[in-house]
Amino acid sequence: MAATLTLVRRLALALPEVTERLCHGTPTFYVRKKLMLRMWEDGETLVCKLPMELRDTLIDEAPDVFSTTDHYRDYPTVLINLNAVSPSVLATRITAAWREVAPAKLVAQHPTLST
Repeated sequence: MAATLTLVRRLALALPEVTERLCHGTPTFYVRKKLMLRMWEDGETLVCKLPMELRDTLIDEAPDVFSTTDHYRDYPTVLINLNAVSPSVLATRITAAWREVAPAKLVAQHPTLST
């Protein structure tokens, strides 16, 4: 079952202090003013923040789900194929993206989201 923007939105906006606004004409999710997730114009790809050292592992383990492009090569992001990702993996990656960009104090206030 393909993930949708509706699911991305529900998962992201359930996290503390996440807001949604447009960036480059597509839905984008922020923690305070830091970008966490952004939909690509194709409506099927989600740009997701993560630690750089994790990106290659994800791509190697599930290349149908995770990828990158030359543009994103030097950024701590991974591209998620919403047509291939499971809802549980998507939820894990969105929560991890929140932990990556949220201030440490905010993360500490929500220990159930820190594991």
